Amino acid sequence: MKNTISHRVADFLKSYPPFSFLQQKDLEKISEQISIIYKEKDSVVFAENEETHDSFYVVHKGAVALRTSRQNDILDMCDEGDIFGLRPLIANENYQMEARAYEESILYAIPLTIFRPYALENKAVGNFLIESFASNTLKPYSKSHRGKLYGDESLDTEAKVLDLHPVKYSKKLISCHATTTAKDIADIMIRKNVGAILVVEEEVLPIGIITDKDLRNKIVTGAFPITATAAEIMTSPVITYPRKMTITQAQMAMMKADISHLCITKDGTVNSKAVGMLSKHDVMVSLGNNPAVLIKAIKRAKKAKHLKPIRARIMQLLQGYINQNIPTMLTSKIITELNDACIKQVIAIALDKMETPPPVKFAWLAMGSQGRSEQLLQTDQDNALIYEDVPEELEAETKKYFLKLATYVNKGLFDIGYEYCPAEMMASNPKWCLSLGQWKEMIYRWITNTGKTEVLLSFIFFDYSLSFGDSELTNNLSDFIFENIKANPIFYVHLVSGALQSPSPTGFFRQFLLEQDGVNKDFFNIKNRALMPLADAARVLILYHSVKSISNTVERFEKLAELEPENSELFTACAQAYKVLLKFRTRQGLAHNDSGQYIALESLSKSEKIQLKSTFKTIKELQEIISIRFNVSNIL
Repeated sequence: MKNTISHRVADFLKSYPPFSFLQQKDLEKISEQISIIYKEKDSVVFAENEETHDSFYVVHKGAVALRTSRQNDILDMCDEGDIFGLRPLIANENYQMEARAYEESILYAIPLTIFRPYALENKAVGNFLIESFASNTLKPYSKSHRGKLYGDESLDTEAKVLDLHPVKYSKKLISCHATTTAKDIADIMIRKNVGAILVVEEEVLPIGIITDKDLRNKIVTGAFPITATAAEIMTSPVITYPRKMTITQAQMAMMKADISHLCITKDGTVNSKAVGMLSKHDVMVSLGNNPAVLIKAIKRAKKAKHLKPIRARIMQLLQGYINQNIPTMLTSKIITELNDACIKQVIAIALDKMETPPPVKFAWLAMGSQGRSEQLLQTDQDNALIYEDVPEELEAETKKYFLKLATYVNKGLFDIGYEYCPAEMMASNPKWCLSLGQWKEMIYRWITNTGKTEVLLSFIFFDYSLSFGDSELTNNLSDFIFENIKANPIFYVHLVSGALQSPSPTGFFRQFLLEQDGVNKDFFNIKNRALMPLADAARVLILYHSVKSISNTVERFEKLAELEPENSELFTACAQAYKVLLKFRTRQGLAHNDSGQYIALESLSKSEKIQLKSTFKTIKELQEIISIRFNVSNIL
């Protein structure tokens, strides 16, 4: 039937994407061509494998269920304002799902020929349709839809923040040979007006570097004669980087290695041609909240309270990265480095307060989201301390020392914005400040006598990363954990059982499941219902494959995609979903100055809700895989 109330149709559509992206005149023009269709309950809109129609559909009133013959359960439920039947617009093939009225419904049928030009000309419209199609497709994580499902993670070339621009390096390479004398090197540097010279062999391969500082420390002091060769006074090996590096990466590299020059080579290694030199002068520009500037400020802080305003600047930097749509993983790496630098400095300040140096070697562990390099927002503390085993007669005094140190550190972290852990999973708690042997005993009990408490503790602890101290202690403990889990495979089943306890993100009607009571009643818990199921599953699977030194959830899924080619598409989708959810939580946290854990759904647009829901199918599929693999049905 021809639509005779086009203005009313247009008024309805303009509240929902992608129609909200159109101008009013265009929307009215489209509405004149729309047909109104009435469907009784259980009547079919289109069948699985049916030839595609010449229109796609919008639900005006009622609800339409999407399902396949292979999975008789409802895959998706379209309600007011939702679009479906996009296959003929996106893919030239028959419908792969059945669309059936779940209740009495009124639909708007929009002709493809009318709408296609708007999808091609309007980027926002086109992206929304592709995303919606992918979220309702049978295999949303297939290669053909990868990168379309979860939004654009790429850099906007017109909106890059300055410190993520490609670095500009000097291509006029000044070099010498290993046999060149110090006198000749000084003459060359004066003549060319440079602060460093590269030592090369075979004319192009860098083997060392000599700076003004080297000449001062080695020649002027008389440590070497002026006739000394480059080979005798050069710094070797050379720290090299590829041409495509950002200002931030360059600054971070210089800070980390405490150097003032980087050698740029063709492939970033010492085994390829040197193509340029990058000095600190080239990159140290006034950038405000530049990461390298912030790290420098962190290292200068003499009291924990001096770090608090720096933490505020880190949050400003994060806000800028989010606003500029900087890729989540790059943002996460930079913010994690800055957070880690703050933790290190707080520990260094605490050590200065102690009357004596540490009696034995120790390691400070970051756990939870910081341990996974995912703590973008300021949340509560999760940390632990390991110290070397000591004779029994020295144990009490040694523990007393490290508990006192941990108390200083936890107080310092609190002072700069990290809340105390409500469950007291902090190094100042005697249960989380143990010798290496005591940690092994406790973890062995977790693995061999596993209950709900042990699973929870494992989830938190097994994501640790070294923040400060001796890496041999953490390596030793990691080896112990992997050996004992391998020897007790039933532990995997307990971990999977725990991972599957995370509540579903949505109910039967595709509605978000909200908190039922407490101060966060009617809010959506994005941490517990979306992020945790992915993080927990990734942890179990990476332990199952005995992969060490990867604690980040996205990196775990990327590694799993390599290890299990048959599941690579799903694991890649899990990685993408986690990025989206993490960015979503970060945006919410920055907007409301909190952890971003609880989201008011009324504050989200229709597009944002669709983007969130598109990740939930991936979570469901992942949980099904681990449930079957580890056969947890018997204990659930």
